[in-house]
Amino acid sequence: MVFIRKLFSLVSLWLLPAAALLADSALRVGAEQPQKYLPLLQDSRVGLIVNQTSRVGGQHLIDYLRQREVDIARIFALEHGIRGDVENGGQVDDGVDTATGVPIVSLYGGNHKPAPEAVRDLDWLLFDIQDVGVRFYTYISSLHYLMQACADYGVPLMVLDRPNPNGDYVDGPVLRKEFRSFVGMHPIPLVHGLTVGELARMINGEGWLDGGARCDLTVIPVAGYHKQMRYSLPVRPSPNLPNDRAIRLYPSLALFEGTAVSIGRGTPYPFQVIGHPADRSGEFSFTPVPVPGASENPKHRGRLLRGDDLRNSGGGDRFTLAYLIDWQRRSGESGEAFFSRAAFFDKLAGTDALRIALLEGKSEEAIRRSWQAELQQYIKRRSPYLLYPE
Repeated sequence: MVFIRKLFSLVSLWLLPAAALLADSALRVGAEQPQKYLPLLQDSRVGLIVNQTSRVGGQHLIDYLRQREVDIARIFALEHGIRGDVENGGQVDDGVDTATGVPIVSLYGGNHKPAPEAVRDLDWLLFDIQDVGVRFYTYISSLHYLMQACADYGVPLMVLDRPNPNGDYVDGPVLRKEFRSFVGMHPIPLVHGLTVGELARMINGEGWLDGGARCDLTVIPVAGYHKQMRYSLPVRPSPNLPNDRAIRLYPSLALFEGTAVSIGRGTPYPFQVIGHPADRSGEFSFTPVPVPGASENPKHRGRLLRGDDLRNSGGGDRFTLAYLIDWQRRSGESGEAFFSRAAFFDKLAGTDALRIALLEGKSEEAIRRSWQAELQQYIKRRSPYLLYPE
């Protein structure tokens, strides 16, 4: 059945007019190449994994597919919901999409893998969600559980690929298996340099699913994309990543979630500022307040914080430990107190070695040297799964 669908897709591509094939020279995400996936979805019951980033031009993928008479049987909701209006860690419930009447199954909040009855009657699961290329961004953890369900229940998975806005480099510690959690499931660096489609290929190829299982995977690649290309996201990928600057700072600043320092949740500029009540050297100030749908109870709620405004500052375009090292001193929090959520910090880092090194006062250069060998091994290991030139 799947072989026949794939054969039909290849024939359809062969029959396309030359002008349509030449158009691939411009960047187009997977969802914007319907000639490559609509033939596969004909006469099929489809389950969608989508959110507010799942768009074909200015139209949500749900509406786009329904207009083309694709049978959407079920929508699976991840963190932030299918419309992107749920805060980090907020409740995402089962329900019905009011715009279409399609049932919604939540895959966030402890129920990460869909139940057999939610998958077995489907002919395809289709994943189209914009990622940001950082290991602890949980969409890729959800992808893992969906791949496992597809492997277990014999349902093929299609990934409509999108560019990685942090895909031009690889950096940070590689996750150790004892720190595996929903904010880090794979032995990859903190900044992994893969698109969702490439990571799905690597999960399959490296046998990271339970028992070394493999799911039947189809990836619709981005046309006209290479890894050094800077890609500006047309839709914010989650409520607290409102712009390109926040997305580029995210790998460095998200580690502060395990500390006593604020990175701007509860302000109009999350992941673009740093502050703490005890700081005296910063020239910028802000007061975190509840923001519905983004940050209901931000760190240091209602308190005046002093610190740094990184929105227009130079640097920080790539992962750095400089902010953490600087704010260990500026926060006034001594030793372990700085890491107010030490266990969570270690899960984000994928290791306790980073926190220990910071407590020991090691320099960024010394810490970076400690993970270089593993980084090089990873870069070699991921090579067979790459879809785009570097």
